[in-house]
Amino acid sequence: MRSPSPKFVTFTSAILLGLTPVAVAHGHDEDMNMNMGESSITHPTMTSGANVTLPETYFRYGEHSGLLAAHIFLMTIAWVFILPIGVMLSISRSRYNLLVQFVFLAVNGAGVLLVTIYNAPDLYPNNAHHKLGWILTWITGAQAVMGVISAYTRRKDDRGAFIPVSTQNIEQHQRIHNMNQAQIYRFSNDSGQGTEPNTESLRSQSISSTHSDDPQLPDVRREHEEEDQDEKLGLMHGSKVDKFLSKKIPGLVSGRLLRVFQFFYNVIDRVILILGFVAMSTGIVTYGGFFIGPAVFNGLAHFIKGGVFFWYGILTIGRWAGCFADIGWAWNIKPNKGGRRITAEFVESFLIFFYGSTNVFLEHLTAWGEEWSAQDLEHISITVMFFGGGLCGMLIESTRIRSLLNATKSSQIHPSYGSEESQELQEPKSYAFPMNPIPALVVLLLGLMMSSHHQESMVATMIHSQWGTLLVGAAFARAATYILFYLSPPASVLPGRPPTELITAFCLMAGGMIFMASARDLTEAMEANGLDAMFIFTVSMGVITFLMAWIIVVVAIKGWAVRRENRSVFTYRQVAY
Repeated sequence: MRSPSPKFVTFTSAILLGLTPVAVAHGHDEDMNMNMGESSITHPTMTSGANVTLPETYFRYGEHSGLLAAHIFLMTIAWVFILPIGVMLSISRSRYNLLVQFVFLAVNGAGVLLVTIYNAPDLYPNNAHHKLGWILTWITGAQAVMGVISAYTRRKDDRGAFIPVSTQNIEQHQRIHNMNQAQIYRFSNDSGQGTEPNTESLRSQSISSTHSDDPQLPDVRREHEEEDQDEKLGLMHGSKVDKFLSKKIPGLVSGRLLRVFQFFYNVIDRVILILGFVAMSTGIVTYGGFFIGPAVFNGLAHFIKGGVFFWYGILTIGRWAGCFADIGWAWNIKPNKGGRRITAEFVESFLIFFYGSTNVFLEHLTAWGEEWSAQDLEHISITVMFFGGGLCGMLIESTRIRSLLNATKSSQIHPSYGSEESQELQEPKSYAFPMNPIPALVVLLLGLMMSSHHQESMVATMIHSQWGTLLVGAAFARAATYILFYLSPPASVLPGRPPTELITAFCLMAGGMIFMASARDLTEAMEANGLDAMFIFTVSMGVITFLMAWIIVVVAIKGWAVRRENRSVFTYRQVAY
């Protein structure tokens, strides 16, 4: 599939990056619940008394539990391990993309089949997981169909555009290309992997001009030609299915419809992992029987806000690994100097401002028509903090504002200044790189508020203190990143990879996960089963460290796919995140 434009990538990444300011907390847990009155479905009290009947849930339902466990296992394999690899291969336009997509569909289909034959009563009526699961199954299936259509249509275009080239011209072109590679810096969106001097990848791709007459060169070229031919032929080449699709599909869709398919295909690539996260979260809720009746609003408040911090941490470690390097978001210099640059800090500040300017009118909805309380005023103060912090952050990121701030000094510059003196009047190097601590400051203040957030039980209070402290740690780690780059601004288009951002990502991901677990129903369930606050803390630490390692592996797989696809071609192909 053709990669989307840089503007589309910037817009998508901006939405993901800036969602974290929305995760402002609203006072006590009981105030997070909207006053909806009594519901026909009551949420049972979960206590640990021996003579108390606990509510029936899928977790406690004993019959055919093996089928449900197998369903959970297969869905975890499909959505956590196989699908991310498929997305990376799709973005890198790898020849193995469709293969991984069909493997995912097979594993996901097996999980759906198991839960379909799972014979159990409806213990969570009208749950969202059932509906969302089927929707995502159809979406991923439709994406695979669009991928097949595009692949066979592109195969026809490649064959129609083939122009015979003599062996002498190919060798001459390769000699010129190798000479240029030795003189011109090669930039790749492959997260900086293999781009360092004297690495094996560069040595394997660089054949000096003095060896262009090597008798082994035709064999190497023949190997590359065979690889290209295998890519064009596809996985089912020669089969009846391949011949049928090659004959029917190219004339089935028009060029305009194909572009529509490509657009939706790329959109699905960039949102399907988030939708899968939502599906798995609703699956946990359904499995445990949480958030029934009015408690759903408390669950939504914690899961949405905690999920935003969790994904903000994923985006942070992605930036560390080299994602979005082509737009200058990987702690590097933007390769393309043209166009107006939108910084990640500006997006964060804008969404902080947007939340504060809109939510200030919504804080009293939970007690609409009643008198304003001290807690309502506290909530309003938080939104005012977001409003002012976001506005301040946007002003800091504005180049026009910076120019006006320098106007007083620059207006005194006399035209008779010499060349040496004029160099002293140049902008500092730190101006070229965004260093805006305001978004981190807002996260810091929010973490301090939540770390001292009193709850109804000791377990709930300790859990809130845990994720509040983690947010404070993320803010301090981000501040350390700015200090490092203030002392030594980035001077390369390769990802900067500051080590402090690993700490930032860890604290955000762990804080978001524990934030989600601090919902009232989950804390009551832990207390009912004899668990304390350290249980969720230790489990979260193990899960997050494993996920960070897996994310790095997935981004490395993307880099491997880009390198493999570019190995057999002579020209640079840009692959955007």
